[in-house]
Amino acid sequence: MALAEVLRFEAPADAALRAFFRRHPSLGRRDRGEIAEAVFDVLRHRRLYAHLARGAVGPLEARLLARSDERRAGRLSLPELPFALRFSLPDWLADALVAGHGAARAESLAAALLQPAPLDLRVNTLKATPAQVVASLAAAGIDAQPLPQWPGALRVAGKPALERSAAFESGWCEVQDLGSQLAAALVAPRRGQTVVDLCAGAGGKTLALAAAMRSTGQVYACDVSAPRLLRMRRRLERCGATNVQPMAIAGERDPRLERLHARADAVLVDAPCTGTGTLRRNPDLKWRTGPDELARLVEAQRSILSAAAALVRPGGALVYATCSLLAQENDEQVAWFEARHPDWQRRPAGEVLEAQGARLDPQASADGLLRLLPDRDDCDGFFAARWERPKQQGSEG
Repeated sequence: MALAEVLRFEAPADAALRAFFRRHPSLGRRDRGEIAEAVFDVLRHRRLYAHLARGAVGPLEARLLARSDERRAGRLSLPELPFALRFSLPDWLADALVAGHGAARAESLAAALLQPAPLDLRVNTLKATPAQVVASLAAAGIDAQPLPQWPGALRVAGKPALERSAAFESGWCEVQDLGSQLAAALVAPRRGQTVVDLCAGAGGKTLALAAAMRSTGQVYACDVSAPRLLRMRRRLERCGATNVQPMAIAGERDPRLERLHARADAVLVDAPCTGTGTLRRNPDLKWRTGPDELARLVEAQRSILSAAAALVRPGGALVYATCSLLAQENDEQVAWFEARHPDWQRRPAGEVLEAQGARLDPQASADGLLRLLPDRDDCDGFFAARWERPKQQGSEG
C-alpha cells in the first residue's frame, strides 16, 4: 500500500510515491492521481484522523484512509478539539505558530496549511512573454492566468500534464511558487553582475536570477548536493540561460568559495529550513521535523549567513530567505546577523520589489522584511531580508 510506505517517513512523500508508482507501472494516470490525493490528504490531517480512528479495527493505514474518504465526501463530523489536534499539527509546531503569530493568526495559518497548494509558473523572459505562454498553454487545453502580485507569474487551474506542453518543453516557463519568485526578486540583480546563489538546490531561484540578468554576468549556483546540481543542468539547457556556473561544494567553508571572497555584487542565501511555509505542498515535513532538527537548522543558517557575508563586495547586497513561518529561523536570525554586522544597512523589501513591478499586500513588507503568508498572500510562506554592505573597504563583514 502506497500510504504505508509514505508513513515510514524514510524519504520525502513525493519521492516515496514516485518510487511506488515505478514499481506498479500498470497504474494509469487517473489511478495515480487518486492515490496521491488520498495519501497527501492523510498526511495533512494525520493527527486528526488518527484521533478519530481510535477504537476502530483494522490496520492503521486503512483506518486513516477511511477518515479521509469521509472528510472528502463531507461526512466527517468533528467534535470540539484542541488547536493542535484540530489542525493536525505536532505540539511543538502548534506552540511555535501561536508564539510567533498570535492565536488568531495561528488558527488562520493552520487552516490554510491544510489546503492543497496551487500550481504557479514563472515565465522565462529569455524566451517568451506572459501572453505567449498563456496562449501556448491554452492551445494545449491548460488554463493559466497572470497573478497580479508579480509580473510574469502565472497560476494554472487544476493539475494538468504540464510537462507535455510545448510551452514547458521549449523552456518558456518554469514551475515556481509565487512566494519563491518574490524571494528571488529581492536580490534584484542587474546585467553583468556577479551573483552567488549559495544554497541553489535544483535551481528554481538560480534560473530566475539568470533570466533577470538577461543571461549576462555570472551566477554561481552553489550546493552541497551534486545530484541536485545535475538536475539544474537539465533545466538550464531547457531555459537557455548561459550565465550560470553550477558549483558543488562541501559546505559553506569550502575553499572553492575563497576566490569569490568580497567579489559578489549580490549573494542569495535561500537557507535550509524547516519548510513550514510549504506544508500545503509538503505536508509530511511536519511529521519528519522536530525541535532538535529546528535547533540544528538555526545553527546551520547562522554559519551559512556568516560565510555568505564574506562573499559580498563593499556596496553589494545579501539576501537571506527561508520558506519558514517560525521566528527562530526568521526574525531571530535577522537580529543575530544585525548584532554582528551593525554597519550593514537593511533595505526595505517592499521598496525593492515594488520598483520591479510587485503589487503586495501592505502587511507583507510593513516592517521592511518580506513576510509572505499562505492565508493572506495565497502562496507558500516565505520570509526574506536584504542588507547592503557599506562601500568603505574597511567595514566589518
